[in-house]
Amino acid sequence: MKRFLPLVFASVMTISACAGNTAGTAGNTAGSANSAGGKYDLALITDLGTIDDKSFNQGAWEGLQQYATEKNITHKYYQPTEQSDDAYINGIDLAVKGGAKLIVTPGFLFEVPVFKAQDQFPDVKFVLIDGNPHNTDYSVFKTAANAVGITYAEEQAGFLAGYAAVKDGMTKLGFMGGMAVPAVIRYGYGYLQGAEYAGKEMGLAAGAVTVNYHYTGDFKASPEVQTMSASWYNDGIEVIFGCGGAVGNSVMAAAEQANKKVIGVDVDQSSQSPTVITSAMKGLRVSVYDCIKDFYDNKFPGGQNLIFSAKNNGVALAMDTAKFTKFTKADYDAIFAKLASDSITIVRDTDSSNKSVEISALPLSIVKTNEIK
Repeated sequence: MKRFLPLVFASVMTISACAGNTAGTAGNTAGSANSAGGKYDLALITDLGTIDDKSFNQGAWEGLQQYATEKNITHKYYQPTEQSDDAYINGIDLAVKGGAKLIVTPGFLFEVPVFKAQDQFPDVKFVLIDGNPHNTDYSVFKTAANAVGITYAEEQAGFLAGYAAVKDGMTKLGFMGGMAVPAVIRYGYGYLQGAEYAGKEMGLAAGAVTVNYHYTGDFKASPEVQTMSASWYNDGIEVIFGCGGAVGNSVMAAAEQANKKVIGVDVDQSSQSPTVITSAMKGLRVSVYDCIKDFYDNKFPGGQNLIFSAKNNGVALAMDTAKFTKFTKADYDAIFAKLASDSITIVRDTDSSNKSVEISALPLSIVKTNEIK
């Protein structure tokens, strides 16, 4: 019988909500073309992070901005000041009043707002990143002809990160997630399973790989996250997967002080800190760019829920800028090919009757030092 490599968890997961003080308001304008009468054809509504988060929002914005700049199309982003359906819908309403023909909404938290907005504004196209439109109680899922839902196989990107870290010789790992939304959870679950897969291949002894695992509850940089990361590094953690927008900035700050390592998320974050050894990426820029191009080419994939995975190069590990010492490009290509061919099965967070799968239910032998909540 094959034995799974136990992964030891050293922290409790906590989840909290990020709150603001006012409903959705307009953010800064960034356009490559002059707006006629204050109208902007393309718009993006940010989620909890900022437009320059060096992660999720920025990756989506860069895809929109790239196409708009190439074609000289007016464009603008709007930044709600709180996390609520009403704030997001107000942001969408502002964008529509501002002349938007197509609106990009990056984030799982836009699923309900887009579900409502797609009917309220049938002449406007919506590109929902990281989710599919549904009503408040999840009883109705509907992607209308003027909307497209895009999700990514984050569990595959996370798998690649965990696999590469262990293959490179690291056995004391950390996962610092932001808010425990599905995309972040999938990254984390994949990270664990990738580390386990590599350990099995290498014949490591039971308990040889340990993982500290935590959700901060939001996507903000904070002294608290930096302090926790510093504590982890001081306790011997070799690398932390900073998975939560600006949360990663705090992890990088701690890593720089401790001379330790970080794995970035969503986009190649190597330029943000010399501590970033690679990044678990998804094709944010490309998928947004392609949807906008399809819109202007009269090929908008309305009514569809698209999945970007290893099979269609929708996820990847940043290898061009990687700083591994043992894990090679050939190693990467080999494991990526297995993911692309579905030779490896990775458990997602919703692989059990559409209910959330607890970490303890993953196909791993996990020794927990704290209760996982």
